[in-house]
Formats: sequence, C-alpha cells, structure tokens
Amino acid sequence: MNVIRIENLTRDYGDGKGVFNVSFQVGKGEVFGFLGPNGAGKTTTIRHLMGFIKPQSGKCAINGLDCWAARHQIQKSLGYIPGEMCFFEDTTGTEFLRFLARYRGEKTAGRAKELMEYFELDPKGKIKKMSKGMKQKLGIVAAFMHDPEILILDEPTSGLDPLMQNRFVDFIRQEKGRGKTILMSSHMFEEVERTCDRIGIIRGGKLAAVDGVEALRQRHVRTYTAGFADEETAEAFARDFDGVRQGREVTVCAKESLEEIFLDYYGGEKHD
Repeated sequence: MNVIRIENLTRDYGDGKGVFNVSFQVGKGEVFGFLGPNGAGKTTTIRHLMGFIKPQSGKCAINGLDCWAARHQIQKSLGYIPGEMCFFEDTTGTEFLRFLARYRGEKTAGRAKELMEYFELDPKGKIKKMSKGMKQKLGIVAAFMHDPEILILDEPTSGLDPLMQNRFVDFIRQEKGRGKTILMSSHMFEEVERTCDRIGIIRGGKLAAVDGVEALRQRHVRTYTAGFADEETAEAFARDFDGVRQGREVTVCAKESLEEIFLDYYGGEKHD
C-alpha cells in the first residue's frame, strides 16, 4: 500500500527552477531518502506534500487524501520537520510544545518527555536563546511527540553534533521497526544508507533515479585492473580481493558508496 503518492508533480518558477513531472511513491512502513543539492527541488516537493503549495499540474496525496484540498487534516495527523525552523521566539520550548499539542487536539504532550530525555533537550528556556542544535532538537520532539504514523523530514539533522546525528539515525531505525512511513531529505549519505529502504535522487527539478540503495550500487560498479611483477603476487592479490587473474593482471570490481553514486549523477563541470 502506497501511503505517499506523487504523480507528475510540476511547479515551474521559471529559469529552470522548480520541479518537473516528478513521480514516486512511498509504501507503508518504508523509509524513503530524498537526495539532491540545494535548489534541486527537494523542499519544493515536500512543501507540496504538506499542502503549503498548490501544484500547477500533477497530484500529491497522503493516505489517499489530496495534499492541497485536505491540507488541514493532513497537517494535524503527520509529523513534519521543516528545512528552516521557525518558532515563536519569545516563548519557551515547553510553551511551544504545549501549543502544538492543543493545535493537534491532544490532551497531553504524548511522547514529549521520552523524546526530550532521549535527545537531551531542556525546553524550559526561551527559544530565541537556544542554539541551532537545541532548536533542531525541539523541532524533532515537535514532529514525533504525537506518535504519527507518517513523517516528512526535511534535513532533520541539520545543526546536530555527530553524537546526536547518530542518535537520530538509531531513533529512525527504531521508528521504522514500529512500522512508521518516513520520507526524509538529507545531505548525510551515511544517514541515508543506514536508514532508508529506497532513495530518490533529484537533479534540476527532475528525478534522476529511484531505487533501493543496494540496487543502485549494483548498477554502479567500478572495474579496476592491476598488473604485478609475477603471477604468485597476482594470485595472492586476486585471492585477497576476490579478483579475477589473467597471468600477471588482476581485475577487481568495487561497488560505489552512495556518496560516489550521488556524485556520478551530479558530476561534470556544470555541477562541480
């Protein structure tokens, strides 16, 4: 069952900016990674899913509901981390979380206490005095505290230190184990490799690839041939690196990392 569905989504801002005929689906219980540099169309796509923007053409749906027509209903029922955090700066973190709970019609703060302990967040101070990392933690707690089944995360670890980035990855894997459906845009390749079932790579507003991480690696294999002074050394090298020996030459194949695959799609002078 596809929980998130995008069909031929187009939003043309002119001068080649926007998204063009983007189509992909995210199944129930799947973590989908959305990769692309700044300006590629990730956030524009996500804003359509959130109902912040009406498509010029094409469709976006979550659980069968049109993301524009049913935007108020959708926004209350899912978890969302925006790429740029915006808060009521003069309130405390605690007051902000209580406001969100009331907005969603919740009588309690749900998992907020558990999440604050997990991410080491003290929400009592004024938001305007919080560091970027603390604000990011507050955004994570806000997105997950009502235990939504669907989450849309736009660069969720931006501003977090490496320890908290790893903790967030572990948390996403736990949520995946609980059957959550997650769409996550990210610049952190290790983060995507460790959490995502499939990824979509967007380039210039168009999808360049959509596939599983392992399937992408299978399609991006590099072949190397090395020459040696004698056959004994070549045989030892072939044995150690699972290569194929022909006389004093050994050919080995190596799968690319996700980062290398990404750079393949964005390589060349135009995209350096």
